[in-house]
Amino acid sequence: MRGSPGVALPVAAMLASQTVMSAATVALPVLAPAAASDIGMPVAWVGLFVALVYGSGMACGLAAGALVRRWGAVRLSQLCLLAACAGLALVASGQRSGAVFGALLLGLGYGPLNPASSHLLDRVSPAHRRATIFSIKQTGVPLGAVLAGAMLPSLALAVGWPGALLGVSGICIALAALLQPLRERCDGDRLPDTPLGLGNLAAPAPLVRANWQLAAASFCFAALQLCLGTYLVAYLTGDLGYDLVQAGFMLAVTQAAGVAGRLLAGTLADRGSARSVMGAMGCTMGACALASAFAHGWSTVGLLALYALFGASAIGWNGVYLAEVARSAAPGTVGDATGAALFVTFAGVLAGPAVFSLIIQSGIAYDTAFIAIGVPALACGLALLRGGHRNRRDALR
Repeated sequence: MRGSPGVALPVAAMLASQTVMSAATVALPVLAPAAASDIGMPVAWVGLFVALVYGSGMACGLAAGALVRRWGAVRLSQLCLLAACAGLALVASGQRSGAVFGALLLGLGYGPLNPASSHLLDRVSPAHRRATIFSIKQTGVPLGAVLAGAMLPSLALAVGWPGALLGVSGICIALAALLQPLRERCDGDRLPDTPLGLGNLAAPAPLVRANWQLAAASFCFAALQLCLGTYLVAYLTGDLGYDLVQAGFMLAVTQAAGVAGRLLAGTLADRGSARSVMGAMGCTMGACALASAFAHGWSTVGLLALYALFGASAIGWNGVYLAEVARSAAPGTVGDATGAALFVTFAGVLAGPAVFSLIIQSGIAYDTAFIAIGVPALACGLALLRGGHRNRRDALR
């Protein structure tokens, strides 16, 4: 007889999986200055690598609903980690083709992991704690990035950049093995006869239409989030006169604030309306983007406060978003709904930095680019706030 998995173990397992997967996807970007010349590509091409990871993740995530029904959330998470392991090993080969196919394999692992974890956590989470639990799991994304940034450069100096990548690859294998005892307890709802085919990729499309407002907001929020992480250092050093160490510290502040923001947002959403919390965060990140454009002459303390608030809102919304997608999904469709929602989110990840780059390359300043990406996020935040107030009025009638 299978025992109940409880809450703590599934949350810990999915948090660990998210952290390791996040570290795996940013490993090459972190090590790009050392690895690019050996692979035979300019450092700037790391953006193409990231685009391949997210593009692959978008497509693979659409099939996650069927995969999680057939194999179970834990087994799918294990396979995602093994895909990341293989991808890193290919990148470590030092060949261009290895980098390309490695990026695709990393996306193959990254795309289905969130739908798998949402499927499992929705089953074990009390309704009144859902947003908090999903937000705790989502802290793995910035945590993985922080750990990779802190540890991989030093590891690369000791064993070389391929060795550092293989070290992360080994962690993926070890975690996949550690998840095995949870499989019997957590994957009891799997349906081994679930068919798999190309039709699975189109099946989640109606779920995007059902949550179009949330999906549109996630597109704009993700675009601004990635622009903040990608271009903040360049803006601070190029336009505001900070040196690289100071700018890097401010970027670290935004990431740390993002972890805190995810936890705070989850707590607030469980006590009120998830859509209203997302709306408030959209308004905050949009306002911070506008303020950032007029931050010339601000004191260092003022900028630290601004970018802490910017990071808390622009990085902090994801857990509440995934919890709301899971809450509104029909029984048995959480994986499908999450895959469909993240398809739109990942599209924002790809579009935001690309549009920002085009603006900069056309000769327009960073401050104007932040305004251009921040205004849509602000508009979506206001729309979600209006929708949340309208829903509360209807509930009181």
